[in-house]
Amino acid sequence: MQHLIFFILMSMTITAQHEIPESINEETNIALSYYPELEQTAIQFKFKKKIKKSTMQAQPLFKTLFSKKRYYVILISEKFTIGDTSYLTKDIPKDILIGWIGHELGHIMDYQNKSAFGLIWFGIKYVFSKNHIKTAERAADTYAVNSGMENYILKTKNFILKQAGIPEKYRNRIKTLYLSPEEIMQLIEERDLNKVL
Repeated sequence: MQHLIFFILMSMTITAQHEIPESINEETNIALSYYPELEQTAIQFKFKKKIKKSTMQAQPLFKTLFSKKRYYVILISEKFTIGDTSYLTKDIPKDILIGWIGHELGHIMDYQNKSAFGLIWFGIKYVFSKNHIKTAERAADTYAVNSGMENYILKTKNFILKQAGIPEKYRNRIKTLYLSPEEIMQLIEERDLNKVL
């Protein structure tokens, strides 16, 4: 009940700073409720026909990199394909979509700590270095887990990895670049231990 009241209060203030498509409004506001630090951060959630090699992509708007108030956009592919099956992103199970959005918000948390030149260098490395992609994706997962979204993140990973017909190449990419369920459980233990201490 307490979380429901918190969510209702957060959604009233969050939507003032965030532009969200109606079809994913509920899922996006649930994900945002885990990130009170982003309450005053301007974020636009925007559907795009196709995103190369990705389902979602969080990025700062370049023209705001050097301004005091940075703006971000989370691009969401209208559909994605796993194996022989295509899905409309807005129609995937609710908890999976919340986890996906939560991961992208983890990227924005990571971006908040970088200078304008740091973000430019980050973008260059992301394009050319697989090791940097791994570091960035694992950082986003870590922010999501530390924000309390581990159940959503685990459900999202299971959805991707356990679908019938998923190509082995795609499965290996997910396993290589993102935190494993075991690593997530380790993070949860460390997070909970730090709360006690």
